[in-house]
Amino acid sequence: MSGSEAPRWRAVPRLAEVATTRARLVSVPRVRRRAARVPFVILVTAVLLGGIVGLLLFNTSMQQAAFTGAELESRAEVLSARQQTLVREIEQLRDPQRLAEAATAQGMVPAPQPALVDLRTGEIVLPGEVATTDDGLAIEPKAPVKPAELSPAPIYVDPPAASPETPAAGEAPAVPETPAAEVPTN
Repeated sequence: MSGSEAPRWRAVPRLAEVATTRARLVSVPRVRRRAARVPFVILVTAVLLGGIVGLLLFNTSMQQAAFTGAELESRAEVLSARQQTLVREIEQLRDPQRLAEAATAQGMVPAPQPALVDLRTGEIVLPGEVATTDDGLAIEPKAPVKPAELSPAPIYVDPPAASPETPAAGEAPAVPETPAAEVPTN
């Protein structure tokens, strides 16, 4: 063997002794460190306060959205009513009866025979007749006739003759006379 290996073998028992002495376990009391409660309490409080503030902000925004929605609905109702009013006004303005009245008020009358003009050549194909105020239209329509089913002939009923027992109209009914009970006097 070489000379360098000999010191190694000698050192092995020493290493084993050192390892066995180190391997012995000794009961040492544990040092327990408590986590600090203050940071944890602050964290929980901050989370709770943040949640409450968040809920309040959310509730406020929802109330604002509901208020805006109600305001927009009422505005839509007003605009819808305005649109219906305008549509009715347009229908009244387009009414042929009203147009005829306005034309008559301005002195217009319908032409009995209109003239026809060829637009390409500009020639009058069919000469028209001049309208006069006698050619005017009857604007007021006749009143509709009511059907007989809606206006039946009236039925007259004679009231029964008044008898002495039955009072006439407007009179109070007669109270039958009963003899008064006699009270003995002493």
